[in-house]
Amino acid sequence: MAITNTPVALTAADEPAPVVRRRRIGQSFRQPAVVAGIIVLVVFALAALFAPLLSPSDPLVQQVINGLQPPSASHLMGTDKLGRDIFSRMLYGTRISLLVGVGVVAIAAGLGTLLGLVAGYAGGLADELVMRITDIFFAFPALILAMAIAAALGPNLRNALIAIAAVTWPVYARLIRGQVLSLKEREFVLAARSIGVPRWRIILRHLLPNALAPLLVQSTFDLGAAITAVAGLSFIGFGAQPPTPEWGVMISEGRNYLATQWWLATFPALGILLVVAGFNLLGDGLRDALDPRLRK
Repeated sequence: MAITNTPVALTAADEPAPVVRRRRIGQSFRQPAVVAGIIVLVVFALAALFAPLLSPSDPLVQQVINGLQPPSASHLMGTDKLGRDIFSRMLYGTRISLLVGVGVVAIAAGLGTLLGLVAGYAGGLADELVMRITDIFFAFPALILAMAIAAALGPNLRNALIAIAAVTWPVYARLIRGQVLSLKEREFVLAARSIGVPRWRIILRHLLPNALAPLLVQSTFDLGAAITAVAGLSFIGFGAQPPTPEWGVMISEGRNYLATQWWLATFPALGILLVVAGFNLLGDGLRDALDPRLRK
C-alpha cells in the first residue's frame, strides 16, 4: 500500500470525542434561547458581584417617611413600607439567591456524587444501603420534607440551604450510580482493573470524568430549582428572616399590597422568574450538547 501525504477528511464518527463535544457545545450555545439565558445569568451575576457599587442606598436603612413610594427617578423600583429602596434590596437579594443556589447544588452534588460512586462501583451491601436511604427520601414530597428539616433546625437562611440540599442529594446519588453501573463494565475500566490499577484511581481517573456530563446538566437545572425552593421556604417563614434582603422575604412582605403597591412583590418575583428561566435555558443547551441521544 502506498503512503501519501494527502490529508484525509474525517467524519464526525472519526473525530476525537473532545472535538465533537466542543463542536456540539458551540452549536448549542449559538441557539437564540441559550444565548438569551446566558445573557440573563451574566447580568444577574454582575449585579450580584457589584451590588455595593450599584446600590443607591443601604438595603437595610429605614426611611419610614418615604415608605411605599412608586418607582421613580429617585427610587427605580420604589420603596417598601419602611422606606427601604427596592432596587438596592433586589441587588443584594440577587447576591444572596445566587450564593444560596450554588451552595445547595455544591453540597447536594458533592454528597450525592460521592455516595453514587461508592454504591455503583462497590455494589453489594454499600449499594443496597445507599439505595434504600434514597428510597426513604424519595418517599416524601421534597418541599414538605425540606420544610420539616428547616423547622427542626430553626428558621434561618443557613438551615434552609441545608434542608434543600438534604432533599436534593439523592437525585445525584442515583444519577451517578447509574452512570457508574454502565461504565464499570466498559473495556477501558476492565483493562485498568486487569493490570492492577487501584480502585480509587479507577474511580477518579476513569469513572468520574465520564459521568460529569449528566452531572453538569442536572446541576444547571437544579440551580434554578434551589433558588425557587429557598425563596419558597423564606416566603413561609422557614428560611431567611426580615430584614434580610432575600427575594422570598420581599415577596412575603409585599403580598398584602399587590392590589395597590404592586412593585413590592412584583420585582422580586420577576427576579426569580428570570434567573430560573436563565438556568433552564442554559441547561437545555448543555443537555443538547452533551447528550447525543437528544440530538436529531
